[in-house]
Amino acid sequence: MTRIPTKQEVLDWISANPTLTSKRDIAKAFGIKGADRIDLKRILKELEAEGHLEKRKRSYRDPDRLPPVSVLQVKALNKDGDLFARPLEWHGEGVEPIVLIIARASDPALGEGDRILARLTAVHEEDHNYEARLIRRIGTNPRKIVGIFRKGAEGGRIVPIDKAGSTEWLVAEGAALGARDGELVEAEQAGPKNRMGLPRARIVERLGDPTAPKAVSLIAIHQHGIPDDFPDKVVAEADKAKPVGLKGREDLRDLPLLTIDPSDARDHDDACYAHADDDPKNPGGHVIWVAIADVAAYVRPGTALDREARKRGNSSYFPDRVVPMLPDRLSGDLCSLHEGVPRACIAVRMRIDANGNKIDHRFVRGLMRSAASLNYAEVQEAIDGTPNDRTGPLLDSVLKPLYAAYGALKTARNERQPLELDLPERKIVLNDKGEVESVAFRERLDAHRLIEEFMILANVSAAETLIAKRSPLLFRVHEEPAPEKLENLRETAQAAGLNLAKGQVLQTRHLNALLNAAAGTEDAELINLSTLRSMAQAYYSPENFGHFGLALRNYAHFTSPIRRYADLIVHRALISAHGWGKDGLTEDEIARLEETATHISDTERRSMMAERDTTDRYLAAYLSERVGNEFTGRISGIARFGAFVKMDETGADGLVPVRSLGREFFHFDREAGTLMGSESGLIIAIGQRVTVRLTEATPVTGGLELELLSIDYQALPRGRGPAKRSTRRKTASTKRKKDKIKRKVERKRRQR
Repeated sequence: MTRIPTKQEVLDWISANPTLTSKRDIAKAFGIKGADRIDLKRILKELEAEGHLEKRKRSYRDPDRLPPVSVLQVKALNKDGDLFARPLEWHGEGVEPIVLIIARASDPALGEGDRILARLTAVHEEDHNYEARLIRRIGTNPRKIVGIFRKGAEGGRIVPIDKAGSTEWLVAEGAALGARDGELVEAEQAGPKNRMGLPRARIVERLGDPTAPKAVSLIAIHQHGIPDDFPDKVVAEADKAKPVGLKGREDLRDLPLLTIDPSDARDHDDACYAHADDDPKNPGGHVIWVAIADVAAYVRPGTALDREARKRGNSSYFPDRVVPMLPDRLSGDLCSLHEGVPRACIAVRMRIDANGNKIDHRFVRGLMRSAASLNYAEVQEAIDGTPNDRTGPLLDSVLKPLYAAYGALKTARNERQPLELDLPERKIVLNDKGEVESVAFRERLDAHRLIEEFMILANVSAAETLIAKRSPLLFRVHEEPAPEKLENLRETAQAAGLNLAKGQVLQTRHLNALLNAAAGTEDAELINLSTLRSMAQAYYSPENFGHFGLALRNYAHFTSPIRRYADLIVHRALISAHGWGKDGLTEDEIARLEETATHISDTERRSMMAERDTTDRYLAAYLSERVGNEFTGRISGIARFGAFVKMDETGADGLVPVRSLGREFFHFDREAGTLMGSESGLIIAIGQRVTVRLTEATPVTGGLELELLSIDYQALPRGRGPAKRSTRRKTASTKRKKDKIKRKVERKRRQR
């Protein structure tokens, strides 16, 4: 009988042979044949159950792995000219993985001993386990420049597009990357800054035509003054950071916490887990865990990292890039809850009853290890009956309990009645060249709603805890609509034959009743759009005025500290309130909470404007080849100079200039939000269905100009005479005539 190896012998062999890990390989190594394979299979299953191994298809591997973004130390070139690196953050007990550096033409030369930050891809090659792409060399933080390249006799110059950057940069002939005169380029500082003469730069990417798609987001970033490169001190601080250990923390590594994000997500700052509550006093109840990356452990108050994060306020997201709030050493590595990697977190354990009402909660500062990094689509597919290799093993034990808890939360949500707007979100899909491949509307899955409900519950718990502990914090505030905006919504509803009652304290359930009444009718989009326009803009404040849209009394942002400074403030407040350490909220921060709230509310709006401008430019570029085509849409806005139309196919907004509406004069009624023809009596109002022709698309500005062809399915009437001048005085008879025409048009609309 063949001697069966011990568990330790099996583990030692797998560690020494990371590329030979199938059951067949292990059996061959120990000379195990025939029926003895059954005993080997039993040993492997026991090792898997004990957490020493994990099974991936037909192979067994150490469960620890390298995170997608890692710090590496470069080794010397081998005899074949390949460049390998040693991972400096290997947590496994087995043999250290081998990492091959895949260099790009634009990468700087690397030498033995250099420490680099790199993005890793797991591979299964004979001589290496990972392939690495350089992000940057640790200890170096070259300044980034975006500008127009002007070719010269020897190299050339870069003229920055940033209004604040008037200094030109010299580019040596060998550092131009083949750029042509007039191209938009991205470059970085080359060598130390000279005391005399122009500074020198090295082009790292050619972006081509300044009006080309790849340049769109960079131009918006610089136009809106969004900082897109980190100061040296900030990067140096991030580079010095080390992974946080278990000391002073609760060990959550045995909890099968999952991250569920978009398929293209690079950072993961929230994880969740749920199971049935075993308390007999809570039949049908659930326990929900939400764990959030402990950014406060790395970003201390008053440091360069903290000052830069506050300055940025938030991360900014564009179709082709992200401008992060924190350097990639933190946002993509130490503060990202990567699968299988120990990470510091602040977690909240929440108990809910069978109807989704929260019974209690408690916060802990812990150390977790994500069981899997999944995306929304694969999670939903698993629940719908088609699990894959990643979700299949987790379906019954982890995913179904998550959805069971979500089912209970839905019951509570239906009772609470938060505002339920039906406004699909656009998604711009780019190809490898940065060109718009398609414009679609994001699919809303239950997997999205599940994560949203879990995060909302965690945010409520954070606010309630800090209120109970009398700790200062920043609330997320959304006030009720202003009376004049509410009146405009009421008039729009009446024109559509619907009702929004007066004389009562407005609640979201009243607005939902209006939205439900409009659902399925031609006026559904109009009512949704008008309701959105009536809403106040959310903001941050140290004073609690509640969140009207979510129908919540206490609400604070806690779940995204990688990308929002407000969440970092809440984390620090929780640390101080629980006495978890010296990295909590300081007296200086408390003194300027009002100032911080105003600042980060402004940076949030700045990012929204830059993101909107970028989307407009991408859409204009996408539609520029379809000038002359006809599109359907709805009137989305009215101004003195024309009407805005949101087109059905792409969601793009275009302008119908008032000068193109015929020879009659159109009166602009600011209060009613309408344009009315002086001769035809035609009224143009928000929500009307229209057909338009695209007459002009300007990618540089994102502008679209349209010609109105029909309105509410009828051809556009034309005035018979030249446009008349508006008289400043409106007589009573003129006003009565306008009101009569309005009522007539509204009756016709209701009849249709």
